Amino acid sequence: MAKKQRDARPSPGGKPKNSSDANRSNSKIQKDGMRSASTVRRLEMYKSKAKRDRKGRIISQDFQSKELPTTRIHPDRRWFGNTRVIGQKQLEAFREEMGAKAADPYAVIIREKKLPLSLLEDPEKKGSGKARVNLVQTQPFKETFGRGATRKRPKLGAESYADMLEMAATTEEKYVEKKAAADLADEEGRSAARDPAFEKGQSKRIWGELYKVVDSSDVIIQVLDARDPNGTRCRHLEQHLKKNARHKHLLLLLNKCDLVPAWVTKRWLHTLSREYPTLAFHASITNPFGKGSLLSLLRQLARLRTDKQYISVGLVGYPNVGKSSVINTLRSKKVCNVAPIPGETKVWQYITLMKRIFLIDCPGVVYNKTDDTETDIVLKGVVRVENLEDATEHVGEVLERVKPEYLRRAYKLSAWEDAEDFLGQVARQTGKLSKGGEPDLNTAARMVLYDWQRGKIPFFTLPPGHTEEKPPVGEAPAAGKAAAEAPLAAEAVTEEDAKGAVDGDPEKAAAAARAMAEEAAAATAKQRRSAIPVQQGFFTPADEGAAEEEEEGSEDIITSGSDDEEGEEGEEAESGEDGGSGSGSGEDDDDDEEDEGPSGSGSGSGSESEEEDDAGYDEGDLSWEAVMQAVQGGGSVAAAGGSDDEPGGTAAAAAADASGGKKRRRKQR
Repeated sequence: MAKKQRDARPSPGGKPKNSSDANRSNSKIQKDGMRSASTVRRLEMYKSKAKRDRKGRIISQDFQSKELPTTRIHPDRRWFGNTRVIGQKQLEAFREEMGAKAADPYAVIIREKKLPLSLLEDPEKKGSGKARVNLVQTQPFKETFGRGATRKRPKLGAESYADMLEMAATTEEKYVEKKAAADLADEEGRSAARDPAFEKGQSKRIWGELYKVVDSSDVIIQVLDARDPNGTRCRHLEQHLKKNARHKHLLLLLNKCDLVPAWVTKRWLHTLSREYPTLAFHASITNPFGKGSLLSLLRQLARLRTDKQYISVGLVGYPNVGKSSVINTLRSKKVCNVAPIPGETKVWQYITLMKRIFLIDCPGVVYNKTDDTETDIVLKGVVRVENLEDATEHVGEVLERVKPEYLRRAYKLSAWEDAEDFLGQVARQTGKLSKGGEPDLNTAARMVLYDWQRGKIPFFTLPPGHTEEKPPVGEAPAAGKAAAEAPLAAEAVTEEDAKGAVDGDPEKAAAAARAMAEEAAAATAKQRRSAIPVQQGFFTPADEGAAEEEEEGSEDIITSGSDDEEGEEGEEAESGEDGGSGSGSGEDDDDDEEDEGPSGSGSGSGSESEEEDDAGYDEGDLSWEAVMQAVQGGGSVAAAGGSDDEPGGTAAAAAADASGGKKRRRKQR
C-alpha cells in the first residue's frame, strides 16, 4: 500500500509520470493536446464534488463554501452615541422647500446627487412612477411571503348582482356616447394624406440630430419666434428634459424681438419667465440686442459646472426661427450658413464661442403631434413657399391675422372684398399677369407668403389671458405704490428689515425696501438709455402708444446697465484670457470695434432713442436680471446685484476705457 502511494505521488523534478500531475512545468509543452498545470487544476475542480448531509447542506468542498468568513467590528463608544436622524415634520418642511426651489426656474440645485430624492418625493401623490412607494405599508412582508402569507382576494367591481348590472349599463352608455361622437367626426371628413412638403422637419434623421444635440449639450437654448412664441415652442422637448435629463439647463430665447412692439415682448417675457429663464434677442452682427445678457448668463452657467473643463450649449427650435443667426451674432461674424428659408441647416455642427463654452447648431425640428393645420404649418415658416402647389389657400388666414391698415400700407391698396379680390389687386399692381391679362393669383399668393415669413408684414400674438386694451393713464399707480402692493417673496424678507419696520412686520419692511429700490432703479435708468433696434414706422402709432401708456403705470423692474456694454467688456476679458495678452491680435481688435459700434450708435442716437425709449423700447426693461427680479418679487438688480450693473459711474468709466482703447489702437496702427 505504501508503495502504491509513493508511485502516485507527483515527482518534484523531471518528467511527469501521468497527465494529472499538477506540478508539471508549462515550458516543456511542445505538442498539441498536452495539458498545462492550469488545465490540470481545472480538471481536478470538475472531478471534485461537494459533500452534503441528508438535508442537502454542503459540509465541505475544495473550491467553494457556503459559509462566509465573519468580520469582527471594532468596539467603539460612538456606536452607542447620538446619531443624525430626521423627523417627519422636518422631512415634510424640507420637502416643501425643495419642491418650491425645484419649481423655481431661476434656482439651480448644485449637489443633486447627494440628496435623497426617494425620501423627498411625496408618497401621497399618485402617479405611474410612484405607485409602488407605499408597497411595504399595503403589502407587508409577513402577509406576502412565508407561512403567514394570506391569499389574495380578487378585486371585484361590484358586491352584488344588482350593482354589476348597474355598472354594465353605465359602461354601455359611455360606449354609445363615444361611438356617436366618433361617427359625427367621420361625417365631417377624415384628414387625407398630406403633401410630403408639410412633413418637413419630422423625419427620423432630423429627430436623431436633435437628440444628438440634446445628449451632447449641458445647456439647451430653445429659440422662439417673438411674433408667435407658443406656436414655435416644443412642449415635447421640455417634458423630455424634465423627465430624462433634469441636470440639463433649458433657456428660452425670444428672437426677432425687433418685429414686435416692446410692450408685447415684455408681456411674453413675464409670462414665459415663470417657467424658464427667458431672454429677448435681436440677431444682428452689426446691431445686436440681448447679446451681453446671454453671454453673462452662459458664463454663470459655466461657473456652476466646475467639474467640466468646458460646457456645450445647444440651440434648438423650429425651422426658420434664427438659430444660426444667433450663433453668428454671438461670434460677431459669419460662422454658420443662414438663409430666409427653412431647412438651410442640414446637420449639427460645433462652434467655439469661448475657451470654456462651445455652441452646437441643430437643424429645425417640428413636433408632429399637434393640432396644426396645413395653413398653420405654412405660416410658422416650416414649409418653403416655392414647394406649395396652391399658395392661394393660405392667404385667407393671413388676412384674418393681420390688421387691414398694415396690409393697405404694405401693398398700397384701399379695400378688398375677400382673399381672391386681394390677390387680384396685388397681382395687377405688381404686374403678375398670365395670358389674356388675367392676374396670376398663385404667384401673388407666394409673394404675400414670402413677405409674411420674412417679417415684412407686421404681426404679433399676445400671451394667453392678455388683451390689447390700453390701461387708463389716470389710474396707473406709481412705481413705489405698485411695488408696495405687489405680492412678496419669502426670500425678499430679512431680519434687519423686520426689526426696522413698524410693529416688526417683515411684509411692510420688504415692501418699503422694494419701493426704494424701484425709485433708485428708475433714476439710474434715466442716465443710461439705449434703444432696441426696431424698424422705424413698422407699427401704427396706436400699437406703439399702448406701450407708452403701459410704461407709465408698469410694475416692471428696471435694471441699470447697458446690455451691449456688459457683453463687450466680457468679450474683451475672454479674448484676453484666450490670447494670453492684453493687446490681442488685429482680428480681435476689429471684432471689438465692431462690437463697440452698435452700443455707441445706440446710446448716442439723440432724441430718436429717447422717443423710442419712452415708448417702451428700453433695453434695461428686457434684460434677464430684470425679469428674474420681477418674477421672484425681489428688489431691483441695481440695489441687490453685484458689480455687473453699477449706475452712472461704471458706465462712464467703461465708456472712457472703450474710447481710450480706440485711441491706443489708432496710435499703434
